[in-house]
Amino acid sequence: MKVAVLGSGSGGNAAVIKARDTTMLVDAGLSARQLSRRLEQVGVDPDSLDGILLTHEHRDHTCGLEVFLRKRSTPVFTTALTRESLGDRVTGSVDWRIFQHGQAFKVGEVAVEAFALPHDAVDPVGFVCRAGDAGIGVATDFGFVTNLVRDRLKGVHALLVEANYDDKMLDADTKRPWSIKQRISSRHGHLSNLQTADLVEGLLDHGLRTVILGHLSGDCNCPDLAMSAIREIRSAKGLGEDLGIHVASQAEPTCWVEIRGEEVKVCPAPVVMDQMDLAIGTHL
Repeated sequence: MKVAVLGSGSGGNAAVIKARDTTMLVDAGLSARQLSRRLEQVGVDPDSLDGILLTHEHRDHTCGLEVFLRKRSTPVFTTALTRESLGDRVTGSVDWRIFQHGQAFKVGEVAVEAFALPHDAVDPVGFVCRAGDAGIGVATDFGFVTNLVRDRLKGVHALLVEANYDDKMLDADTKRPWSIKQRISSRHGHLSNLQTADLVEGLLDHGLRTVILGHLSGDCNCPDLAMSAIREIRSAKGLGEDLGIHVASQAEPTCWVEIRGEEVKVCPAPVVMDQMDLAIGTHL
């Protein structure tokens, strides 16, 4: 299996997971044009997708979905409430595949399990995707780490997880009113760097070997601070370079991270485009 993040942040989120002959998109929060461009950048034909998994309905995770599907019949996997909440934003003949929390389903050769996340959406979920002996976890928007989240992510070898804000930077931010800061840091908001590091620490004894940090706030976080929190955990555990740490960008795709059981390697980085016409989301 391997994973690449096409873009991550308040301006839009999407990632691609590939296992043998199966390729899945997780969320479609970039413009359809950008989704196609970035898929091609990492060597994936946009028409070859076997499925699109939706974590929740917020625009920074779904805004490109309708236009992307106008010329494609790619199945879309989501919960009934998320499907309902999209309403008229996604029209036309869509091949909806409805699942429930805790339900395991297959997308091609990949076994997928969805689990509930605490976030201010109607029915947000994370995913664990497995093929052979390799497992990838995706948990991108949630406000605190529940026992269910810890349990479901045990045993994944790679984890795409949000590290939205640094506590001090959020407190000092002058652009956001107190009410918005409270929402971000609430139990249904987003994870701080320290909360993410705590989650990672608890998974290290269960096979986790690479972390991709996503959904970093452009105003209240920076890659160095997010990575530093994980590096401290890595150092305390004496793992050295045995724990890979990556940070997803809003502006360009990450390199592929390939997972074979507990063996993880980074594939060559894609070519960076000179100009990006980002789709701007509305979710903080």
